[in-house]
Amino acid sequence: MMRHTLAAACLLVAVAGCRRAEPPVPSPAATAAAAPTPAAAVTPTPAATLAPKASPSAAPTVDPRAALLDPAAGRATAPDTYRVRFETTQGPFVVEVHRAWAPKGADRFYNLVRAGYYDDVAFFRVISNFMVQFGINGDPRVNAAWREARISDDPVKQSNTRGMVTFATSGPDSRTTQVFVNFKDNSFLDPMGFAPFGKVVQGMSVVDSLYSGYGEGAPRGAGPDQTRAQGEGNVYLRSGFPRLDFVRTSRLAKAGA
Repeated sequence: MMRHTLAAACLLVAVAGCRRAEPPVPSPAATAAAAPTPAAAVTPTPAATLAPKASPSAAPTVDPRAALLDPAAGRATAPDTYRVRFETTQGPFVVEVHRAWAPKGADRFYNLVRAGYYDDVAFFRVISNFMVQFGINGDPRVNAAWREARISDDPVKQSNTRGMVTFATSGPDSRTTQVFVNFKDNSFLDPMGFAPFGKVVQGMSVVDSLYSGYGEGAPRGAGPDQTRAQGEGNVYLRSGFPRLDFVRTSRLAKAGA
């Protein structure tokens, strides 16, 4: 129990650092480089770009990719159930999301995927027999836009068991872009407010194979420093940690795909 408690503490810290390159919090929560929030970087920037109107009476359609630099553009409501296919450097895996499990988390994840946020993103924190965390964008400008784009908490309706996918958080109402996949039964995280919104339904062996040799992040471990990852992006991650695995692409998939 003591070991689990310490691991959880580390994860939260790291999660907080992830978002803002902050120090980790006591659980797989948000990774904010400089503050207790897994929210992306520092300031929401450019306004959304609107697609041309189909007709004078048609409502403008917001380009989902506009949300990369303007979180306010990514506010679509997710389907009740949807799947996301991740192509990674180790192979593919599929996450099935259930909005009823955590509506706010499911909506945020849906908009991030639609915007292409997780493309070319590193699995920067992989701790064997615990979890794998990702969600720091490779472009520092994108991190800056999302750093303060927090969403409020969802009630915990599902448990953090093996394969469950959950937003990192550094404290109440601090979720932004970082998520983690549980390698094992981490139900001790449930009382801390970590609300799973989806589950790996295909390719969990791929998730298990992601490179974990760097372990915990700096300064407590040999892994990436989240503050630098937020501020320098993939230039820092690829040059300093060449063995990290990456998401190549993430796309919404058809049900059953």
